[in-house]
Amino acid sequence: MAGVEVAGRAASQASGSPRARRLLVLVTEDWYFCLHWMHIAVAARAAGHHVTVLTRVSAHGERIREAGLDLVPIDLGRSGTNPLRDLATMVRLTRLYRRLRPDVVQHIAVKPVLYGSVAARLAGVPAVVNTVAGLGYVFSSSELLARLLRPFVAFGYRVALAPRRHHLVVQNGDDLEFFVSHAGVDRRRAHVIRGVGVDTARFSPVPEPSGVPLALLPARLLRDKGVAEFVAAARLLRERGVAARFAIAGDRDPQNPGSVPEQQVEAWSGEGVVEFLGWQGDMAAVLRAAHIVCLPSYREGLPTALTEAAACGRPIVTCDVQGCREVVRDGDNGLLVPARDPVALADALERLITDPALRARMGARGRERALAEFSTGRIVGETLALYGAVS
Repeated sequence: MAGVEVAGRAASQASGSPRARRLLVLVTEDWYFCLHWMHIAVAARAAGHHVTVLTRVSAHGERIREAGLDLVPIDLGRSGTNPLRDLATMVRLTRLYRRLRPDVVQHIAVKPVLYGSVAARLAGVPAVVNTVAGLGYVFSSSELLARLLRPFVAFGYRVALAPRRHHLVVQNGDDLEFFVSHAGVDRRRAHVIRGVGVDTARFSPVPEPSGVPLALLPARLLRDKGVAEFVAAARLLRERGVAARFAIAGDRDPQNPGSVPEQQVEAWSGEGVVEFLGWQGDMAAVLRAAHIVCLPSYREGLPTALTEAAACGRPIVTCDVQGCREVVRDGDNGLLVPARDPVALADALERLITDPALRARMGARGRERALAEFSTGRIVGETLALYGAVS
């Protein structure tokens, strides 16, 4: 497998070159970088890389600098299709790449991959790692805008991922097969690294709390996270007389075209079936306060929320779709249901709500899988090995 070969090549190179490689990371939002990628960048710095982060700076610039990382602010919004603005962004990226002269550039998510790959090619960057953490709204949504954008994004991927020195990283085998089949990616330059890792010391199990069982959806308020199905399932269970609480921990994301409208959230909140907790800074505490974690998403790369839930020893209900089934094996550490099916979702939640022994068994298995498969140490090691192998 490509990942094994990369690790082997990296190990053979590790003892050779004392020169600090220049690693540049392009990501759209500073909060996203800090939430999911900061620990990997800090580990790369500790391993001898000089790390520069290019991102839009909103509230976390100082935190990035305090971690010993260089920071270059750049506005690369996730939404918007203005061709003149996009061309100006690519020109600026090309100039930055030529000035910074990185040995390796990592592009994270759709726009950085599409625009950054063109800029890297024009600037002569020696090696590029394109990370696609799930195919996102364009490929998961059935809305007209998503369907219209789909062929253009697929063509953009084909162009961006074509150069020989450009490597692709995805988070599950289904996405790898998609890129090989639909974007012409050379399988030898495609790698599966399963997520960004979970801190299994911070996200650790405690006995479930007493009282009425709480089913928690930890996600942004996006349609493709299955928020509407979760509310519908909660409504069904209330009608059945099942004693349980239901809550969503996450904010709206107005820049995402799949964001649930504010008036819809207000209507659901007024109905009183689901509690809306908003953004939470301590997700470990939020997960420990739950009895069941639920993510009825339509498609994922590899959801961090589910690896964190597994590490906390909580049973999971999620959909039998790309990414989610990487974390959950049906009947082992959780239950899988069809996507977009609130009745099946309600049935699975009811099964766990009414069976504490099943919750305990599945939660324990989730913890075992988190330690063996999704720990930060494992994922950081695989990522650093790839940096070393491509540069």
